[in-house]
Amino acid sequence: MVREQLEVGVCIVKCWNKIAVLLLTVAVVQGSAQSVKTQTSDFWTDPSSGLMWTGKDSGRDVSWKGAVRYCRDLRLAGYSDWRLASLEELKGIYDKSVSAPGLAGPSKKARDFTWHVKGNLFLTGDVWSSERRNDDRGKPSGYAWYFDFNEGGSKNDPSGWPYAGRRVLCVRGPQK
Repeated sequence: MVREQLEVGVCIVKCWNKIAVLLLTVAVVQGSAQSVKTQTSDFWTDPSSGLMWTGKDSGRDVSWKGAVRYCRDLRLAGYSDWRLASLEELKGIYDKSVSAPGLAGPSKKARDFTWHVKGNLFLTGDVWSSERRNDDRGKPSGYAWYFDFNEGGSKNDPSGWPYAGRRVLCVRGPQK
């Protein structure tokens, strides 16, 4: 009886080991597939943060409020929880050593350009962040922060019309 129980226990352990190896293999394959998305893909998952990014920006100028609405209304890759990224999240995908081809300039007169963004994301301009600039009383000032993937820094601009010269790059995942 004890020997039979021991054999059953050994069999269970071997089966669980095989299942664990199978699950680990699936996770590695799935993770590597998401981390090598290119400009032809709809999205890219950053392996260092786990955040999922749209594969390209909006391709046109929008106001800050329009950017918030654009991400809120986006339905992509089976998800509907897209949002504007924080400055910290945008900084997390900036890499001076990376050169991703994109465009720059007005939509109708865009020229080839190189952006320093991970994931080979296709950008066409500076990208709005989710953050607004506050005035000296701590109230929203009417300015919002954006990120420049050419210079690698954040700046702020008036967030409403006629100041609509920024693009939208949406992200999903836990906000930082």
